[in-house]
Amino acid sequence: MKVLIIGLGKMGGNMARRWLRSGHTVIGFDNNPESAHVIQKEDGLIPASNLKEGVALLDSPRVVWVMVPSGEITRTTIIQVAEHLQSGDIVVDGGNSNFNESINTAQALKEMGIDFLDAGVSGGVWGLNEGYSIMVGGDRQAYETIKPLVRSLAPGEDIGWGWVGPSGAGHYVKMVHNGIEYGMMEAYAEGYELMQSRKDMNLDMHQISRIWQHSSVVRSWLLDLIVRALEEDQSLDSIQPWVSDSGEGRWTIKEAIDQDVPVPVMTAALFRRFESRQENSYAFRLLSAIRNQFGGHPMKMVK
Repeated sequence: MKVLIIGLGKMGGNMARRWLRSGHTVIGFDNNPESAHVIQKEDGLIPASNLKEGVALLDSPRVVWVMVPSGEITRTTIIQVAEHLQSGDIVVDGGNSNFNESINTAQALKEMGIDFLDAGVSGGVWGLNEGYSIMVGGDRQAYETIKPLVRSLAPGEDIGWGWVGPSGAGHYVKMVHNGIEYGMMEAYAEGYELMQSRKDMNLDMHQISRIWQHSSVVRSWLLDLIVRALEEDQSLDSIQPWVSDSGEGRWTIKEAIDQDVPVPVMTAALFRRFESRQENSYAFRLLSAIRNQFGGHPMKMVK
């Protein structure tokens, strides 16, 4: 099917490539025209010089998938593209928007006759080859229309993707997903720092990680990424112990407070990231390295 994707960065660009390699017709727009031209040359993307032109190249019902940073940029982009759409068209927000904003956006577009779907997308820079885990919220019929696109992004024909509930549900589930991610990463980081502290044992962190990858109850994709991060430099001395947060961990904890649900592990994990900006430790350097491995998030390097 045809789709217009807005935003061809680390996630959006690879999603466009995966669609193209699955046989879909993909029109792409990015504020940096070179991003579209590279994918055009390598995978056959159809570049659009502006949103109006991109929409005009679509078939009805038109499907527009937005992959830009959350917040004001997403809100502005959706408003701008909606001006060129008609009743029955579909807008998908695949970024990390706050689920409350997604609920409001769905209502605003519904008044225009436009369907809105919020898609939580996980997979980071590995999604092109490994596939993406996708959680979609919104109108069920609109979801059925875009299923071929979701299926092509997913890791398999019937695994790793699905409709999870009404408007806001996709981004809500992705928010909680990221909160869990914070807790898992913190547990790994603390354990590795404890092992690293026993200088008398001279433990090989990379070797231990490789052992844990097989049959261990703590094996996971995050552990696989730790193996990669430690492969070249077990000390991680070149990385500053500064761990950023994208905002979804904060939203998760706020939601937990609003719902009177205790989430001590997630809360502690977020606060540890704040702490990383004040002191030096191996755990924080490892957390920064893991974020870089799965999402391509920048690290602060030692100068």
